[in-house]
Amino acid sequence: MGTPIVWVGFNLFVLLALALDLGVFHRKAHKIKSGEAAFGSALWITLALAFGWCIWHWYGSQRGLEYFTGYVIEKALSVDNLFVFLVIFRTFQVPEPVQHRVLAWGILGALLMRGIMIATGAVLVARFQWILPAFGVFLVYSGSHMLWKREKNVHYEKNPIFRFASSYLRVTKEYRGQRFFLREEGRLFATPLLLVLLIVEITDVTFAVDSIPAVFGITRDPFIVYTSNVFAILGLRALYFLLADVLDYFHYLGIGLALVLIFIGAKMVADPWVHISVVLSLGVVGGILLLAMLVSVLTGPTKKKEPGSG
Repeated sequence: MGTPIVWVGFNLFVLLALALDLGVFHRKAHKIKSGEAAFGSALWITLALAFGWCIWHWYGSQRGLEYFTGYVIEKALSVDNLFVFLVIFRTFQVPEPVQHRVLAWGILGALLMRGIMIATGAVLVARFQWILPAFGVFLVYSGSHMLWKREKNVHYEKNPIFRFASSYLRVTKEYRGQRFFLREEGRLFATPLLLVLLIVEITDVTFAVDSIPAVFGITRDPFIVYTSNVFAILGLRALYFLLADVLDYFHYLGIGLALVLIFIGAKMVADPWVHISVVLSLGVVGGILLLAMLVSVLTGPTKKKEPGSG
């Protein structure tokens, strides 16, 4: 599925949307209010659903279900990113007016890296029959790890890319608006905002290692894997600013996501002997996530430690 014209057209749409976002609607740094975030999130979800309807209409119900299942998985896993983004922004005290710009450029890099990873995955799936069961085993392990190790103590300063950038780049001591680089006395300086952007990119790659194999567990079509990823990512910024103040209410969502990864991984491993339909997969994934969110809301928010506290 997905002729060269369709691939080119879809990517042109994505680039146009990002250009309008960065160059027109958010050219000046400002705090994203809840109304603006709600509109942006609703717009991207509507576009994603409309695109799924087009796939259903032109390519049949099977492909449509694969897209919607992949989108639900990607959207749910992307919410887990939001918790990490919140920790990053709090830890590095990123001013609220420039957080959107960091996420926008971070998403641009994420689209490029995920495109490369999906293309690589598609080649591996086509050439090696054992790769899908191997992905399945990895997802079961990853989900089990998420399930039993709930506390995330991520030391960003130990990442080699971050260490190299902070050691060998001239970095200003404070943020300079929404700028990543600036010149002072004829010398080029990076700002702390660039280091935050690097951390956001590194974090996305980490999450993509789980999410991309999970969608390959639903469909072998790289176009569906790619488009479901893209629409989930494009709506991530607006969703972050919409949910930033209530993320602590979704503390059981991580358990739900872990169970989803285990289910998809088990499905991939068992596929040669037991076929699980896309309809059933969508029902199981949706049921797990809805139950996790319901339990989270009913039990109330958790109390998070402030960055730097013991």
